[in-house]
Amino acid sequence: MTFTEAPDRLKLRQAIKKNNAANNRQRIRETRVMKRRDLLMATGTGAFLAATASPLMRAAMAAVGKPEIKAIAFDAFPVFDPRPISGLTSSVFPDQENFATAWLNKIFSYTWLRTSSDRYVDFYAVAEQALDYTAAQQDLPITQERRKKLMGAWFDLKPWPDVPAAIAMFEQRGIQLAFLSNLTEDMLRANARNGSLEKSFQYLSADRVEAYKPAPRAYRMGIEHFGLPRENIAFCAFAAWDAVGADWFGYRTVWVNRSGQEPERLDQGPIAIGKGIDTLSHFVEGKRRFSDNL
Repeated sequence: MTFTEAPDRLKLRQAIKKNNAANNRQRIRETRVMKRRDLLMATGTGAFLAATASPLMRAAMAAVGKPEIKAIAFDAFPVFDPRPISGLTSSVFPDQENFATAWLNKIFSYTWLRTSSDRYVDFYAVAEQALDYTAAQQDLPITQERRKKLMGAWFDLKPWPDVPAAIAMFEQRGIQLAFLSNLTEDMLRANARNGSLEKSFQYLSADRVEAYKPAPRAYRMGIEHFGLPRENIAFCAFAAWDAVGADWFGYRTVWVNRSGQEPERLDQGPIAIGKGIDTLSHFVEGKRRFSDNL
């Protein structure tokens, strides 16, 4: 009898297991829909990303009420449009379509290498060294005139069109604003003056700690400067890697993905994503309304 009943019991256990799994999947789907609705109510139109986290976990982390945003730390490029750098590079080297991309990639490689090796020099020096490397790699001459023109582009950027009104709104609400950037303070101030925004920001350059993002001590400048816990600070990123770095540090992160980059596939938490600065505005407003309603 034992040998004839064992298959029946096995089939019964398998059927129960299958039924339980189906019920669990249904509950997860229902909870996911409910959490996503709450998340969208809390954050305006900002979408949320965590490439390797489950949707349920992302929603649970993002939808729980948070303290209000009292300060915003910005990377430079959600505010300043960097495209003229690539445009100028194309005009200087019209037959080298990939020069700008190669130059920028080498800049980032050098910042990370120097921070990892504790061999800091400022961003201007890094950009110039990367320029020399890229020119040599592509067998192109760098005259003094070309060097001056290309390096000068880092001081001649303008704000994106949607930025001034958003900055005015943040200031009206009494939110502290600062750049937290790998660029030098001179670069940041020059570009802010181009858009009449110099007095709107404080300037936290990597030069202060001699470390480039995504090093934690670079992100730490925000909480030390604002005198606030990181839960009260939003970080506004331009690049996918910077959004992940800020999230890993613990900032409530907004990724203004103006260039349509592919998200990183890492274990980041909930990150609000959109193509314009209104993503940040909605994030701040939504969090305020959500926390006020709790």
